[in-house]
Parts: sequence; structure tokens; C-alpha cells
Amino acid sequence: MPEKQTLERAKQDLREGKSPSTTAGEFVHEEIEHVREGKHGARSPQQAVAIGLSKARRAGIPLPPPKRGKVKEETRKSAERDYQKGQAGRDHKPSRHASRARQEVLEREPHSTTSRESLSKQSRAAAPGRSGEDHHRSAQRAVQTKGKEELQLAAKKGARTRALKSSEA
Repeated sequence: MPEKQTLERAKQDLREGKSPSTTAGEFVHEEIEHVREGKHGARSPQQAVAIGLSKARRAGIPLPPPKRGKVKEETRKSAERDYQKGQAGRDHKPSRHASRARQEVLEREPHSTTSRESLSKQSRAAAPGRSGEDHHRSAQRAVQTKGKEELQLAAKKGARTRALKSSEA
């Protein structure tokens, strides 16, 4: 069950007109914090993200499941179930035994998988899989939300950081 604050932040994001994937980020962030705090572990950064997305879908965030062929069929079906459950609006009490069993399994997983280093490594590994068009679309969205001046400032800051890192090496 997501924390009340997370649900409130997500609902606020939706009211502000943010995309469902941005809104689901609140749940992903919560999950990463849980692993870091030691509430439970995760086998990989991807698992922590997947748990967060699942919670978002079940909480009613209109995040559609991935398209066929993008992920394993089993994963897609699971996302579909979570999405349907969240959109149905009916709430039933979850099984205590099943919840506890899931919790115990996650508690045995490592807690270092959501360190800054491992999340950074995951991001860098995923980046080459995105096309130039994806990068362009992302930049266009950034212009709409940040504005041209703020975007130019961010680009200059990034260039300075890269220059500093290359001079250190």
C-alpha cells in the first residue's frame, strides 16, 4: 500500500496535467526510498522501479501497460491486471498471508541495489537503447515545462560539469 503522502503528490501531479509516467515516478521514488531505508530489498534497480509502477497502476494512475513485444508477455499481463484493478475503483482487503509472504521474500533481497551508483549505472545502460527521436521528444517536453531560458542555463551547467570531469581525469 503506498503512503498517503505519495498518493497525494501523485493526485496533485495529475491535477497539474502532468503525464501518467511522471506521476508514477512518485511511486517509484517511494519504492527506492523503502529499499534504501531497509524496509525491504530489491534484486535490481529494475525490480524497484517495477514495484513502484505496479503500485502506481493499482492506485489508479492511468499508466497504460507496455505494448506487445516491448517486454515479456508475463510482465505485460501483470501490468494489465494492475491497470484494470486500479481503474475499477473497487477496493478489497488484501490477503494478510500473501502480503506477509511477499514482504518476507523482499526482505531477503539486497539493499544496495538502489544506491546512487547502481541507479546511475542502470540509467547509463538504458540510454543507448533510446533513439535520437526519443531524445528530441524529451527535449521538446523540457522546453514546454522549463522554458527556453531555463533550458539554456541547464545546458550551460551540464557543459561546465562535463568540462570539469574531463579535466579531472
